[in-house]
Amino acid sequence: MLYVMKTLTKTVFAIVLLFCIKPIMAQDGTMYPIENPEEPNAIPLGTGGVEGQPSSESWFRQWGDPMARNISTATLTPFFPEPGKANGTTVIVAPGGGFRWLSMGNEGWEVAEALAEQGITAFVLKYRLHPTPESLEDFSNSMNRTFEAASKDTQDGEAPPRPRRNLSDQLEDAEAAYAMIVERAEEWGVDTNRIGMIGFSAGAGLTMHCTLNSETMDLAFIGPIYGGMGEVDVPKDAPPMFNVIASDDFLFNGQFGVISSWYKAGIPVEFHLYQNGGHGFGLGNPDRTSNHWFEAFMHWLDVNDFLKGE
Repeated sequence: MLYVMKTLTKTVFAIVLLFCIKPIMAQDGTMYPIENPEEPNAIPLGTGGVEGQPSSESWFRQWGDPMARNISTATLTPFFPEPGKANGTTVIVAPGGGFRWLSMGNEGWEVAEALAEQGITAFVLKYRLHPTPESLEDFSNSMNRTFEAASKDTQDGEAPPRPRRNLSDQLEDAEAAYAMIVERAEEWGVDTNRIGMIGFSAGAGLTMHCTLNSETMDLAFIGPIYGGMGEVDVPKDAPPMFNVIASDDFLFNGQFGVISSWYKAGIPVEFHLYQNGGHGFGLGNPDRTSNHWFEAFMHWLDVNDFLKGE
């Protein structure tokens, strides 16, 4: 175990170095192509490929963050706490990106590192995505059209349309990740009674999809972060939920449906509606009230005894 942790620490440092040496100009909204990182600690989940995927996986940088698209091989990357600091609590982290790309830095690695610092064993799930244009320019143009339409709907006072997607691949990836964690629980120091899942944007949607539809995942808690807010049919055995969104997020639009659904089902729910933060703030952006959600999440885990073994 100690060897694995040391190896992982070196790998994380290498990944951070890889992306820190990129040009400062990548700190804007333009998409810049970057080389695919090696990800030596990423464990293939063996869930197959993506039907109709003509392009290979590629990475780009936007707003300073590394992102991946056209993912057809799902992987799970562990982030272990320092020796002697692990508390057994485990979290599957699902980055977002509209199921067309994954914000691996902002909503994946950085979150997993923050969890590991708190003694939580974290696993970043790089799940399969829907195919996108091979050309980065064509992909960027298609994303701009999508965001412009969503922005117009919000300005008109309408909730942005939420297209129904077939998430069978993504659900299979999440279930395979959960099964692997349970199977290797002793090796990884995991308390199988305290495995949770948090996700961001589309990753929040996947977290909710797993909660509502998986027959194999027994999650102790969930944390949808700036995900969809519509009403859902809550299973009787649904886990407690910690939910975060900003009032200036286009996905909010004054909706409290999912919160109401959990409350009416009599299942513990904590909801943080922040004044500002926009969408995609990850662990936080400067001068936004949403910056302290992670501290609130850790406090919520602590108060509900998710950080303590039996």
